[in-house]
Amino acid sequence: MHLRYRFRAYPTAPQRISLARLFGCVRVVYNDAVAARKSARAAGLPYPTTAMLDRRLITEAKQTPEREWLTEVSTVPLQQALRDCHAAYRAFFDSRRGRRRGPNVGPPRFRRRSHRQTARFTRNGFSLRPNGRVYLAKVGELAVRWSRELPAVPSSATVERTATGNFFVSFVVVVEPGAELLDPLPVPEADTGIDLGLHEFAVLRGGKVIENPRFFKRMERRLAKAQRMLSRKTAGSANREKARLNVARIHEKAGYRRSDWIHKHVKTIVAENQGIFVEDLHVGALSRGLHAKSFREAAFGIFLRRLEVKAVRAGRSFRRVDRYFPSTRLCSACAAVTGPRGLGELKVCNWICECGAVHDRDANAELNLRREGRRLENECRMVAAGHAET
Repeated sequence: MHLRYRFRAYPTAPQRISLARLFGCVRVVYNDAVAARKSARAAGLPYPTTAMLDRRLITEAKQTPEREWLTEVSTVPLQQALRDCHAAYRAFFDSRRGRRRGPNVGPPRFRRRSHRQTARFTRNGFSLRPNGRVYLAKVGELAVRWSRELPAVPSSATVERTATGNFFVSFVVVVEPGAELLDPLPVPEADTGIDLGLHEFAVLRGGKVIENPRFFKRMERRLAKAQRMLSRKTAGSANREKARLNVARIHEKAGYRRSDWIHKHVKTIVAENQGIFVEDLHVGALSRGLHAKSFREAAFGIFLRRLEVKAVRAGRSFRRVDRYFPSTRLCSACAAVTGPRGLGELKVCNWICECGAVHDRDANAELNLRREGRRLENECRMVAAGHAET
């Protein structure tokens, strides 16, 4: 199993110059590869292979006056840029042919200087020093703030500069599949359904509620003011660059807060529950609907993805209940579908079933999700044991 560990880096002033040169060379090689394949397609020629591009755009380009400055950086990240371009085209073609799961992806685009910059080193281009620094070829030893120890020797290192000018180094580490398993909980019924929403982010077993933090809404006025200031600056001026950094810092700060909040709640849910059952939301469709801004701010997709990954790594049971399962409208007492339905009844928080049971909308949905998740889990176990037909 491959895991990624990310740490903050603090390069010196000369190292910042070297990294800026490195990012520029990686970006140029990647854009040259995209341009070469676009030219081949326009001329009706077959796409050049990665080996051909390696020879043409790196080896031979270094001997020309236009690209001789490529010799000032390590060859390893330049070659990895070509691998990234090849992977992007392969994902595009697989998406067009229906061989790739998930939403369709477009063809690779040219990289921009103002966006996030990265350069990846394999084991031939970096090493961990005994003094706690990370050596990068033709850059030097970077000071890194280690928040935790790496479980194994990393296979690659990626140096990154964010849109705000901060530097990070991430390592890919190969670990054993059962290295992070948690001990099973002694309570057999320690599982929960998770009903997600906008007013309350999530409702768990026992009526436990996770409030929606709304990080971006808290900073909305500050962000709007920063964006107005950015729109008034002259294009290409130094003041416009300062205003752009101010907007980027606000977005980055809100993103960091949300990511940290999601990580903490995911860790708590996985530690307290043996089984986790969630609704299979169509996040893409919700992000294009009436409350698209609120759904994007809540980041349900990120939350569910991290929850699933963490649960699998910890050895917990994780199951997605079908998105068409009527968890809200189903009465948890008599199993009658009599609950509120449609957009007109979204504000209905409590309802009474025909059998006389009084339900809280979210708590009832959580209980139904938990029961349906248990049923699906038992069916899978019976199929795995050979006691039921698939």
